[in-house]
Amino acid sequence: MNPTRSAPAPPTPADTSTVEDRARALQAAGVEATAGGRPDVGARTLRSGLRLLGWSAAGSGDVHPPTHLDGDPHHRGDPHRDGELSGHRRERDALAARLLISLAHAEAEQGHGPLGFGLLDLAATVVAHAEEGILLQQRGLLLLRAGHLEEALTFLNRAEPSLSAHGQHVVLARTLLNRAALHLYTGRIRASRQDSAACAELAASLDLPLLAGKAIHNAGYCDLLTGDIPTALAAFNTAERRYAQHGPGFLPVVVAAKARTLLAAGLATEAGRMLETAIADFARQHLTRDVAEAELWRAQAALEAGDLAAARRWALTAERHFRRRGDQAFTARAVLMRLRAEFPTTRSSARFVTRAQRAGDQLRQAGLARDAEMADLLGIRALVAAGHLEDAGARMARQRRPRAPLDAILMRRLARSELALRGGHRATAYTELRAGLAALHLHRSTLGSPDLQAGAAALGSELAAAGLGMAIQDGSPRLVFAWSERARAQAFRIPPVRPPQDPELSETLAELRQVRHLMRTAELEGRKEPGLSARSGELERVLREAHWRLRGPGASKPVVGIRDVLSELSNTGAHRVMVCFVSRQGRLYGVVVGPGGVRLCPLGDRAAAEEATHRLLADLDALAGRMLPARLEEVIRGSLDRQLDVLTDHLLTGLRGELGDADVVIVPTRALSSLPWGMLADLRGRAVTVAASASVWHTATTAARTPDPSPTRPPLLVAGPDVPNAAAEVAEIATVHPRSARLTGDAATVAATLAAIDGAPTAHLAAHGHHEPESALFSRLELVDGPLMAYDIHGLRRPPRHVTLSACDVGRTTVSTGDEILGFTAALLYGGTSSVVASVARVAHDAAVEVMCGYHRAVAAGVSPARALATAATAAPLAPFVCFGAG
Repeated sequence: MNPTRSAPAPPTPADTSTVEDRARALQAAGVEATAGGRPDVGARTLRSGLRLLGWSAAGSGDVHPPTHLDGDPHHRGDPHRDGELSGHRRERDALAARLLISLAHAEAEQGHGPLGFGLLDLAATVVAHAEEGILLQQRGLLLLRAGHLEEALTFLNRAEPSLSAHGQHVVLARTLLNRAALHLYTGRIRASRQDSAACAELAASLDLPLLAGKAIHNAGYCDLLTGDIPTALAAFNTAERRYAQHGPGFLPVVVAAKARTLLAAGLATEAGRMLETAIADFARQHLTRDVAEAELWRAQAALEAGDLAAARRWALTAERHFRRRGDQAFTARAVLMRLRAEFPTTRSSARFVTRAQRAGDQLRQAGLARDAEMADLLGIRALVAAGHLEDAGARMARQRRPRAPLDAILMRRLARSELALRGGHRATAYTELRAGLAALHLHRSTLGSPDLQAGAAALGSELAAAGLGMAIQDGSPRLVFAWSERARAQAFRIPPVRPPQDPELSETLAELRQVRHLMRTAELEGRKEPGLSARSGELERVLREAHWRLRGPGASKPVVGIRDVLSELSNTGAHRVMVCFVSRQGRLYGVVVGPGGVRLCPLGDRAAAEEATHRLLADLDALAGRMLPARLEEVIRGSLDRQLDVLTDHLLTGLRGELGDADVVIVPTRALSSLPWGMLADLRGRAVTVAASASVWHTATTAARTPDPSPTRPPLLVAGPDVPNAAAEVAEIATVHPRSARLTGDAATVAATLAAIDGAPTAHLAAHGHHEPESALFSRLELVDGPLMAYDIHGLRRPPRHVTLSACDVGRTTVSTGDEILGFTAALLYGGTSSVVASVARVAHDAAVEVMCGYHRAVAAGVSPARALATAATAAPLAPFVCFGAG
């Protein structure tokens, strides 16, 4: 966490007139190298300086003073002896002390802690009185990096007045920076902010831009630990620019910082990838302490991603590295991380409680109260699991930190819920879980990026699963519905945030569009362009991080209740029911809401249904628009029919008595979000609407009935390049919408489309498209000058109310924990589009034209979107279009 390095390899000092001048130049170069993330280079440089002064300083072993000091190692401890030495001798001794002090840090950074402290002891024998503050701060830094936090604080505090009194302002700024990092470790955020601000101010006055960047970096960590993720990311971005200009060797530290921020936002997989990059970079720079800390956070990323085995491996590796360095505080933190990874599968609760208590005691002794609380809560949960409720209750009563960070708040609520449940107090257990999820949602509402809003669901996954599991055990359909709504698609409750205009980001976006266009051209020509792919990834990273820095509104819409859903289902007079699919321990259940009330229906196996969904989509992709050998086509069609049968068995057989002949609103879960529901035999020909949650559907249907505030804008029809029949499709649909604005051929540019689509009542886009599972923000439609991306949709002031996408698979979504969805279609729905009709798999061009033209004719005649699609789809049974949103 402590940003104290940043620079390339040191410059070779120029020849100077004296040995002292040359040694002084080597000392400055060695400090620069160590601060720049190259302690190995720094150590070699500093040893060269010592050898110039007559010290024995070969290799990486001990350093010995010149013979004139042998036998009198403590002579500098007697101030009266100073006057007996020549000025030349005093100058050399003071310079040697500075070299030794700097060398101590360089060696400690490479994992040679005992050697570093020994060098400081040796420096104490020759240090000048005016530079004793430098020695004190360096000892404090080494103690900090070794995990001796309270002892480190003592030395840093002692150093401050000495440095100030003797005008050592540069070292004073570094001392403030290091003390700010120490306060971060121990949870003293206000003190850390004060020291970071003082360091930044002093660094600015001394014209030290790199040090000022490090202070900004530490301030970002303060924001992170108080839960302000957008501000933290903005600080890290500013620090990154400083590092790139003044100290590129420090860039891996900001990568690790951003990864930690993503962890706090629930994006564990992405954080894990970033941390592995940082670990490799730290290892190349011989920064063993930073390697170990990044390994510790990599363990948490694995834990949050559900990979318990990997979490244990990373935690154990970090623990060994910290133990080897003698870092007691971070060894205890690594032990805690290993315990967290072991807890879900532990068999010996009594032994686990003992280990958790020991870890908590060690963390408290090290001054890490926040981590100690997590260890205590793990122990309490283990006691509850073992049935030792009295002991667990007594320990819980001692937990008195109301202003704990979010992860501790959520863990505490979960532990209290488990304790209440085992004690027979189910209502209290529900209350604790609801309070935890409410705290999480308040945190989510401060985030402006749908990426981060969706990722936040992972932080409360245990709370949500516990509440839903209890509701299913209770067998109350209304309770299951309520927990289903509380636990899924919560990002849709937050009003969308439109990114501000930023010329620099506009240029980045324009370059990305051009690069993507060149990549597609190369793909069509059968060429590979790895350089373009790498540049595209870098540009996407810049844009995603800019999106992450958006601040949320801090407000949200309420979760809808059963009464409102029942009222809306009967609003049009049509016979409609809603089915909310939920899963628990691998089994699927359907909560059916309709005129007959609310019922809970046990269904089939979730894994089997998800596997059949993946196979079905693959079969549809294989069949779409291709001339296949007859035998191969027969095999694929046979597989497709089998997958539809499997899906019917696991999803609909148990619902037949509830559905009757009603139209259906489906709230899917997990991979079922990309299922072409209208292809299932039981639903074929029905009006089927798919929504991320009942609340999302209710909001969309309400918005669809609200009068359009600007009905004068025309519908938009767009035909993208290289799509057979796209122009004919647009021309046919234009007969239904005679006042429409049409963009075809060279006119179908991204800029023209975005200008025309913003505020249009209806938009139809016939273009090649693709869903990006790993980077849903860049799912896209291909236009004549490049891709129109989901990223662009988030910038619309008022997306169309009704959108049809005659493109391949842009109806697919990336589904994360809590059934949060991301993708092109999701971006439209987030922005306020009421209904989106899109394909979840590849679709043949002629089939798309037939379905889309029939669909628009029906909608123009007053038919609802879901009913219009059901009717139009009968002409092309293998066209996997789905009606999302209001229906």
